[in-house]
Amino acid sequence: MEFLKTRRMRVSLLCGAFLGVVCIVGALVRSGGTAGIPFLFALWFNRLLMGMVIGAINEQAKPSGLIIRGALIGLVVSFAFYSAAGFGDVVSFLAGIVYGSIIELVSRRYQM
Repeated sequence: MEFLKTRRMRVSLLCGAFLGVVCIVGALVRSGGTAGIPFLFALWFNRLLMGMVIGAINEQAKPSGLIIRGALIGLVVSFAFYSAAGFGDVVSFLAGIVYGSIIELVSRRYQM
């Protein structure tokens, strides 16, 4: 798996893992500390997966195109979690769209 060795992939995975932790904190705050560990792990893993999908794309784009591409990838990947969670966590779904753009922009900045 040569693509896992690229700097873009490493940055995207790290960014996804970090944003996953941010999501866990947010979910815990919103739930009053009652969110279950399987739910929190799935949320974190979803962000990690988002980083992996974004990191696998090597096609160059303009910064405005990166924001849209990241948002679309965030939407698709986050929808998998949103639908599996019974369509109950709208905030995490919407955050995933924003996080997709963040991961895309950060990985572009640090891929060189």
